[in-house]
Amino acid sequence: MIRLFKTMIIKTYYMLTKPGIIAGNAVTTFGGFMLASKGPFNFWLFCWTLIGLSLVIASACVFNNYMDREIDKKMARTKNRALVRGLVSEKSALIYGTLLGLLGMGVLALYANFLTAMIALAGFLFYVVVYGLWKYRSSYGTVIGSLAGGVPPVVGYCAVSNQLDLGAFLLFTIMVLWQMPHFFAITLYRLEDYAAASIPVLPLEKGIYTTKIQMWLYIMAFIVATVMLTFMGYTGYAYLTVAVLMGLMWYVLCLKGFKSDNDKQWARQMFLFSIVVIMVECFMMAIDRV
Repeated sequence: MIRLFKTMIIKTYYMLTKPGIIAGNAVTTFGGFMLASKGPFNFWLFCWTLIGLSLVIASACVFNNYMDREIDKKMARTKNRALVRGLVSEKSALIYGTLLGLLGMGVLALYANFLTAMIALAGFLFYVVVYGLWKYRSSYGTVIGSLAGGVPPVVGYCAVSNQLDLGAFLLFTIMVLWQMPHFFAITLYRLEDYAAASIPVLPLEKGIYTTKIQMWLYIMAFIVATVMLTFMGYTGYAYLTVAVLMGLMWYVLCLKGFKSDNDKQWARQMFLFSIVVIMVECFMMAIDRV
């Protein structure tokens, strides 16, 4: 009985860190790390970078859970979170999040480099403080959130390069542009939840059609940004071919949304395919870097 209770506590605290978000960011971190790796793969440097960044992301997610605890009560997909149900106290969550963040920053500074720690800290502050406040006040909160989401591949890249250069900027741009249609797809798919919680997302503020236009524009910009990696000499033509193909497939799927009779189903397809797109992009960065 005691063992079962301990297992439940561990699982509760584990879920508080939003492991799905951590896993997704691990993929983009790997892509950035490999893009900067011109020589042999440094396994231990990658491991420490991933551990440190994952702890910082986990910390940000815990603080996000704390800040969203009242809103989460109103949304079907979040009403069973630990803080909402009282499984974790607010004080415990704050202590837990702080310890995770400090540990993650320490790991990055000691075992990667100071630059990666500072970049991770910037991403943390944008996500927890700036995005955490803006998303309740303006539909532009999505843009702020995308800036934080652009950090993980840059951390991976700078763990190797220890400098912010054009490659880091392109990775950041690619991730920011990818996240906008990705997140808009989530808002369309979960529109009832956002309406119930009175969160001013773009579909509620400007309408579904305007949101689709925005998704279309961001995907076009995303395609341009991805091919720039090849034109600037960071990746080869195999990457370029796959990047263009995946981008065009996403673009075509986006266009289908303008004729769709079921926006929710289409949005779910857009969301799922966006994950495929970024995973393939990162894989190709890893195997066809120059």
